[in-house]
Amino acid sequence: MIRFGLVLSLTLMATTPLTAGEWRSLFNGRDLSGWDGDERLWSVKEGVIHGETTPELKAEGNTFLIRKDLALKDFELKATYRCSSTNNSGIQYRSRHITDNKPRNPWVVRGYQHELRNESALPNVSGFIYDEGGKRGRICLVGEQAVWVDGAKKVTGQLIDAEGFAKLFKLDDWNEVRIVADGDHVQHFMNGTLTLDFTDAPDLALREGILALQLHAGAPMWVEFKDVSVRELDADR
Repeated sequence: MIRFGLVLSLTLMATTPLTAGEWRSLFNGRDLSGWDGDERLWSVKEGVIHGETTPELKAEGNTFLIRKDLALKDFELKATYRCSSTNNSGIQYRSRHITDNKPRNPWVVRGYQHELRNESALPNVSGFIYDEGGKRGRICLVGEQAVWVDGAKKVTGQLIDAEGFAKLFKLDDWNEVRIVADGDHVQHFMNGTLTLDFTDAPDLALREGILALQLHAGAPMWVEFKDVSVRELDADR
């Protein structure tokens, strides 16, 4: 695999190194130790991470619960989530915390986002890559095997169709997502099934950055996470 340099200069927080191949839990089930976000909106309820906006407690722009001590390069991430159907959420990875130019709140993040939704009808489902804070929008959709070349996405294969995803996804229930990021190659899995396979362009690929969980601005919503863990991929594999 060809390795390319990181184009964007990422502002990274203090990091805790991982041993290659060793899974590390990122949530202790009791409190939000190691995470930073709007305390009005994020909490731990019944042993899970709970984020919620209401008509009284609104998000001023998209806001995130940021993992404070971990910058990820090549990694595998697993998390189980559920959310309301009134809005969407996401998992940010290889992203950066935006603190300059007066962001709308102290927890603004930009970078790759694994979209999270409580919907089962393609294309508005969990798992597509969204360019949070960027210009590319939906970079790669669920079901696509694709590469980014000559300034655009080129689809090279299909991984799952609408009927297959509808059977795979559990509406109003917990679903497990898995993200594998290896160089410029990214894969998303839903409940153990590969649903997206994307290789980014050398001049656009994000190679390192922080992890964060999203509460979306707009309609009141809630999202919950549990079993959040990560392992670093072995660079010598």
